Amino acid sequence: MTQGARLKGLVLSGGTGSRLRPFTYSTAKQLLPLANKPVIFYVIESLVQAGIREIGVVVGGAAEQIQGALGDGSSFGAELTYIYQAAPRGLAHAVQTAEPFLGEDPFVVFLGDNLLRGGIAGHVEAFMASTAEAQILVKRVANPGEFGIADLDGNGHVRRLVEKPLQPPSDLAILGVYMLRRRFFEAAQTIEPSRRGELEITDAMQAMIDSGIEVCARVVSEDWIDTGSPADLLLANRMLLGEERVDYARHESSSPDGLVQVAPGARLSGSLVTGPAIIGCNAEIIDSRVGPDTSIGDCCRIRDARVEGSIVMDGGVIEGVALRDCIVGKNAVIKAATSGQVLEGLLVGDDGRVELR
Repeated sequence: MTQGARLKGLVLSGGTGSRLRPFTYSTAKQLLPLANKPVIFYVIESLVQAGIREIGVVVGGAAEQIQGALGDGSSFGAELTYIYQAAPRGLAHAVQTAEPFLGEDPFVVFLGDNLLRGGIAGHVEAFMASTAEAQILVKRVANPGEFGIADLDGNGHVRRLVEKPLQPPSDLAILGVYMLRRRFFEAAQTIEPSRRGELEITDAMQAMIDSGIEVCARVVSEDWIDTGSPADLLLANRMLLGEERVDYARHESSSPDGLVQVAPGARLSGSLVTGPAIIGCNAEIIDSRVGPDTSIGDCCRIRDARVEGSIVMDGGVIEGVALRDCIVGKNAVIKAATSGQVLEGLLVGDDGRVELR
């Protein structure tokens, strides 16, 4: 960041997470764990790594959960301010709600359920050194009709933003990170709700472009995931586990293999853990095989089981079954009377119970 510049962060953590049910019936989508850490933690860390310490967090119905998880931000080296959005009326409305906090300062908007490998520090530096009033990040995708798409000129300036077009003008998907200055608020006051009944951030930025205001884009090559569905969660979990570089944790009668992190208090016996994988505090892995691409949360119990490519949240119990590409909620139980049954793609919400006979 340019020395002396005052740049703030804004994390948007509203929304219902309907595509992530049953898990979001009881947990905010931004708090679902990836590599045993809530998604929103990675977002806050990315902002702090870019030199941004003053961060506003826009919250809605899950305000108490999110504030309880993040606290005052001191554990991240940040100072957090919570901003309540009474109703989910769109991303532009969420930013408008935060205007008193943002004041005259430039700011970075980061969606609380998005992950970008490699962070945003370089992009922040480029924005602060530019004259642009707005900067977006875009990435080439194979299915542009499923995303908001940016049409750029040869100099990296945005000509047009289109939401999920039938005939995409490019293959450049808009990521959930926006770098903005004060003139955004002027443009946001001119837009109308979209077909979804929301004030879209892309509409506000298009209004800036139509008024001749400079909006630029940077094309990223790093992995980006919007963790909006169970498949996306599993993909993001796999990506993050692959970034861990930790020593093996060896236990009697058990052998970790590959990139494996075993937290304090965990007990492994007669088991093989194949990385990348992470085992949470006080978990028990007995006579089982875990991994690769698997997160086992705190206080879980895995016995006579096989768990691969899956997320098992805190307190989960897995006995006598083989799970592949599954997500198991907090304190959920999956048991089989006879071992060896294979379950693939299973989603079990918090406190759920599955018994196979």
